[in-house]
Amino acid sequence: MLEKIKEIRAAMEKELRDAVSSEQLRELKVKYLGKKGSISEISKSMGKLQPEERPKAGQMVNELRQALEQNLARRQQELADKMLQAQLAKEKVDITLPGRPVKLGSKHPLTQVMDDFKEIFLGMGYAIAEGPQVELDYYNFERMNLPADHPARDMQDSFYIDAKRLLRTHTSPVQARAMDRLCPNPVKVISPGTVYRRDDDATHSPMFHQVEGLVVDEGISLADLKGTLLNFVRQMFGEEREIRLRPSFFPFTEPSVEVDISCMLCGGSGCRTCKDTGWIEILGAGMVHPNVLKMSGYDPERFTGFAFGMGVERIAMLKYGIDDMRVLFENDVRFLQQF
Repeated sequence: MLEKIKEIRAAMEKELRDAVSSEQLRELKVKYLGKKGSISEISKSMGKLQPEERPKAGQMVNELRQALEQNLARRQQELADKMLQAQLAKEKVDITLPGRPVKLGSKHPLTQVMDDFKEIFLGMGYAIAEGPQVELDYYNFERMNLPADHPARDMQDSFYIDAKRLLRTHTSPVQARAMDRLCPNPVKVISPGTVYRRDDDATHSPMFHQVEGLVVDEGISLADLKGTLLNFVRQMFGEEREIRLRPSFFPFTEPSVEVDISCMLCGGSGCRTCKDTGWIEILGAGMVHPNVLKMSGYDPERFTGFAFGMGVERIAMLKYGIDDMRVLFENDVRFLQQF
């Protein structure tokens, strides 16, 4: 029995030294410590020994078991350390090599133009106002002097959620909310944001962006509106740009105007882009309608104001020479890399 234990110990130690993987160590553990392993078999045969031999044999078996467990744990750690060192050597980084270049993205052209809007108007003393994109029909239409039966509602084919709510068709509701909040104090805000209409072609999208502006105070005139827009146009498109105002109609302004800028391609001499007129239409504007002022609590006999609104996509297309609005939303990297 004692000789058998010594043989098992010597064989065990040799196999442990030769083991090179965790799988081999697991197999050795089963071979020696398992229910049918060598140590278990010896333990079962101890009943055949003389009574005076059993204590010493039992002690040697326990020592063998403890030695095996300790040697298994030590060998397992040695293999783990060896694998770690091999992995570290494999993944070693040569810090003397040049670093890999980091590819940086850039702002989307619409984001760039929106930032330009904000910078220009903040520089003129405007505040930025925001509001919900799911808007009440009351704020989207009625507060803009468009009652339920007004034919001008057909100018904006809308996405209704229910009878009282819709996706806003312009950012004008933000202006109405601003007047409610600030009345009877003066108002000077722009309201940039996303709007929605049932359009989808080369120059229209069902989802697009607008920037609208509103000024309400005592003594505001059409001349103030023209001076503001001229300043904006020259900062956005260049100091050589001129503007002209043409009579138009919007339910929430009276009088209303369409605003054109001198063509940046031909300088006003006439080309294909401006249809040989020398002018390109970019926005609508006008003096705030007295009814709109009254609904917000302003006395139209004391207060006047002007409002304007323009599409960010329209401005971006003119600024960067883009002829199809849809490329702004297709996320083609080849297109975006140009900005």
